[in-house]
Amino acid sequence: AQPPNRIRSAPEPEVHPRSPLQVAIEWTVRSPIRAFLIVFVPALAIRAYLVTKIPLEYVLPHTRWETFAVAHSLATTGEFADPYLLPTGPTAHLAPVYPYLLSLIYRVFGLTLVAGYVTWLLAAAAESVMFALMPWLAGRLGVGRSAGLVGGLAGAVVPQWPSLVEPWAAILLGLLMVVSLRRWTVGFPSLRGTLLFGLAWGAAIHLQVTLLPVLLGCMAFELWRSSDRAKWLQSAVLVLGVFLASIPWGARNYVAFDRIVFVRSNLGLELRMGNHDGAHADIDVTADRTVERHPRTNEAEALLVRELGEIEYMRRAGREAVAWIRDHPAVFLRLSASRFLHYWFGPLTKPPVAALYTILTLLAILGAWRILPALAAPHRATLLIPLVMYPVVYYVVSYMPRYRVPVDWMLLMLAGGWAVRRLSG
Repeated sequence: AQPPNRIRSAPEPEVHPRSPLQVAIEWTVRSPIRAFLIVFVPALAIRAYLVTKIPLEYVLPHTRWETFAVAHSLATTGEFADPYLLPTGPTAHLAPVYPYLLSLIYRVFGLTLVAGYVTWLLAAAAESVMFALMPWLAGRLGVGRSAGLVGGLAGAVVPQWPSLVEPWAAILLGLLMVVSLRRWTVGFPSLRGTLLFGLAWGAAIHLQVTLLPVLLGCMAFELWRSSDRAKWLQSAVLVLGVFLASIPWGARNYVAFDRIVFVRSNLGLELRMGNHDGAHADIDVTADRTVERHPRTNEAEALLVRELGEIEYMRRAGREAVAWIRDHPAVFLRLSASRFLHYWFGPLTKPPVAALYTILTLLAILGAWRILPALAAPHRATLLIPLVMYPVVYYVVSYMPRYRVPVDWMLLMLAGGWAVRRLSG
């Protein structure tokens, strides 16, 4: 007798049990507010503790650094002026948003220790918000909220001194890229919405002018990708918004200098600081091996600013830098390559710090390798355009570690994506 026919069922798919860590991550990111607080609280606690370790002479409002000097001038005289070692008059050395914000703190609390602590705690809070927004940003940008949570927590628990301007720039960059992605996927908003978006970009550039290359990259992608003829009108309205946001500060600069100055005046000086005989990629190394020709620290240079006026001084410094670059193209290329390495792999003269930067960069590359192919072109653009375009200025001027803060959250997010995928097998 033949055995009865039996229907064979398909084999059950192999199910990997989730680890308690995976369960915890999934539970956390289910609520955006919960994910925000779980990152924000430890980040702020660590940075607030570090603020208590800052020497009091750097907490008390002072004029040692350009930003504090201009804020001091605004609070005491009402003038956006005197960023250097000696009084030199009106300045456009800095983008205006943060010094004005700092001067408001000085006006409210006076030039007191309280004002100093409020300043540093506000910086610590901004940096903490930057990390805490990462789960939400990662979800919006297509990387996944779990990746943002892992990356945000990693950034939160690493103790570091809070930066002043850069965390605000990072927050604005993240929000602007979310809106850009919506434009590229859902469709262009009304012309009024695009005008407001241009105003937002203009305000962000007046906080951190190095966001301008990111805007240009986004506009180029938008024009290249869209076949809609309305894209040209949209771009024109976007530029109009940036222009309108620039009018108040541009008008102030024209009145102060009788010349048009777009946001900042100091590019020529920064070029010369990074490109001269004996220059090193790292500004601290350059300062140790050469005489620093910066009016913030050099009295002769400050006197020259006073004599020539800031705009003419910066123009001469720029001409000097360009002439040196023309005479030393190979050295300039070597310095630029070294600055590129410093930017992405950390201060090479400090191996322990450089090791942390290098690990983050390599993990972000691994994360991008696994994540980007699965994303649509607009999502890839929102991740790649800032990483490519934001640092371009920093490859030709002296390196400082804080220059990478505005894009560090993106590297942490990509590294978090790699970790989550490794965790899930």
